[in-house]
Amino acid sequence: MKKRRYLFENETHEAIRKAVRRFAEHAIAPHADAWEEAEEFPRELYAQAGEADVLGIGYPESVGGDGNDLSHVLVAAEEMVIAGRSVGTTVGLGSHSIALPPIVHFGTPDQKERFAKAVLRGEKISALGITEPGGGSDVASLRTKAVRDGDFYVVNGSKTFITSGARADFVTTAVRTGGEGHGGISLLIVERGTPGFTVSKKLKKTGWWASDTAELSFEDCRVPVANLIGRENAGFVAIMMNFVTERLMLAAQCVAIAELAYRETVAYTKERHAFGKSLTGFQVTRHKLAEMVTRIAAARALTGECVSRFLKGENDAGLAAMAKNVATDACSYVCDQAVQLHGGYGYMREYLVERLYRDARLYPIGGGTREIMNEIISKTEAY
Repeated sequence: MKKRRYLFENETHEAIRKAVRRFAEHAIAPHADAWEEAEEFPRELYAQAGEADVLGIGYPESVGGDGNDLSHVLVAAEEMVIAGRSVGTTVGLGSHSIALPPIVHFGTPDQKERFAKAVLRGEKISALGITEPGGGSDVASLRTKAVRDGDFYVVNGSKTFITSGARADFVTTAVRTGGEGHGGISLLIVERGTPGFTVSKKLKKTGWWASDTAELSFEDCRVPVANLIGRENAGFVAIMMNFVTERLMLAAQCVAIAELAYRETVAYTKERHAFGKSLTGFQVTRHKLAEMVTRIAAARALTGECVSRFLKGENDAGLAAMAKNVATDACSYVCDQAVQLHGGYGYMREYLVERLYRDARLYPIGGGTREIMNEIISKTEAY
């Protein structure tokens, strides 16, 4: 097989890629199947990742990061999937990538010290709490309320589909502190152990088994005003900023999942024989593989272009939505064809492509559905 293509390639990217590959191959890959079946991975993995300087990639040095940028974050995420061979573990270990940015960009020095630095050292687990049982992708209509009472906010409401929510030490939580619409939303850091804050249940999922996903409940939960991130009623801006990078992260993960599924399929079709020759001896197989690798290349190119523009200061929500849609479509297609080319074995849980097929199904939903992405594109791009 030819040399792998990458989203970004320079000396720093390659150094990060090698470090993450070394960590993932030794700390994740040997346990990937067992952790997926157990539907969780050991908490100690966070500490190991912190010691390996994996968690701080792309974060400012002032909060304990390596000072690199989004392209390095995506390189790390891509390699974690490829080398670790467990999407669930990757997304669970990386839940800080959506929970920490609001704190890093808008938090107080105390918040950065207590929460951001502790997470990047692998000492604490963080989660982002936005989605609600009745709201889905409609962030502006969230109903979890936070009412000011002296030096505290009294929070009531619930969140669902929260990655790492079952064991997070704190949740960066979107709450309504003002009137209706996006102008009344704030972000609060709600810490584990706060009276009234409970994990309602751990959710069972189609894929991403190794990552915990939870439903959270807040009942007269008293959160210190000191845990408000940024200004009151200004949380929507931070959430929207977060969404662009999150969608690019999801796009990069899709490219990596598709690449892994493709590589597994190439190896299988070369070894598997039918009617006296390998499966790659049939034109239909070669053309399926050609279509798979072409779609991966297209998704990689658009994601790379979007990130390059982001790094130049173009925070283009429409282009990020395009990248997510193209990458999720490519990932879904490639994983489906991978199962097809594996035949009956592709439907067996002992084969990696079966798990990747299930894992891929979340991406057109998570981080904003495909339909929401199209609505963003229609509003931001000229007709």
